[in-house]
Amino acid sequence: MNDDNDEASSTTAPATLPVNGIQRTFAVLRALADAPPQGMRVTQVAKAIGLTQGTTHRLLQALVSEGVVEQDERSKLYRLGMDLFALAARAGNASDLRSLCRPALLRLCGSLGDTVFLLVRSRFDAVCVDRVDGPFPIRAFTGDIGGRVALGVGQGALSILAFLPEQEREEVIRYNVPRLREFGVYDEVYLRTEIERVRETGYAARQAGLLDGMAGLGVPLFDCSGAIVGALSVGTLTSRLTEERLPTVVQMLQREAAALSRQINPFDPALRRPMHQANPVEPRP
Repeated sequence: MNDDNDEASSTTAPATLPVNGIQRTFAVLRALADAPPQGMRVTQVAKAIGLTQGTTHRLLQALVSEGVVEQDERSKLYRLGMDLFALAARAGNASDLRSLCRPALLRLCGSLGDTVFLLVRSRFDAVCVDRVDGPFPIRAFTGDIGGRVALGVGQGALSILAFLPEQEREEVIRYNVPRLREFGVYDEVYLRTEIERVRETGYAARQAGLLDGMAGLGVPLFDCSGAIVGALSVGTLTSRLTEERLPTVVQMLQREAAALSRQINPFDPALRRPMHQANPVEPRP
């Protein structure tokens, strides 16, 4: 059976899936998830999942009838449908982002004795959605929970900016460079140099920050699909972030960030509406 004949039968009603159809259905969905943006032909899907073309066609048509797969009328290619994304968007985590990350912030604060921040991206800014204060009084660009700062200012916000997709990163740089000039030491060349440094090392750190006597360190926070969504950062006194202590702090933040990234749902509402996540402000220990 060739592609044209197979596609011609697409008007027939989809057959009932066999008992093991659930596993086969998810195999089809995973194959389409890895497909090029334009989609895949039946023969390509069948080859990818190791089933016959006829069986694959019946699975695809069943998924089309449910709205989770769509078929382009002109090219006859299959791709994931919007209903699938709508379902994913409603899944969420068992707990909200702050609840998910709060134990990690408490562990880091308890182990390091420094103030720890959870930042989430909001368009051209980073928003502080949680913080746990250490015993040392510090100042931070974001201030308290709910504060925001331009992406690129401060180590957490710089960590987020550095790992955005290239085209998106370029748009943020273009928009934010004029905003960064108010800090006096930022220009585009400097910002791009810092971004490359963060991308090479996997973290952002300054032992002599723009805030007098303050130092900071930030690591990127990804969701389970590998997309950058936020950052974990530490704010501390310059005297506490020494060259000897720096590797330990980096390792601890990266370990917590890696564990969290495996659990963060890309469709978590907090990633779309971070200001909602930042309120109400709960008392900090």
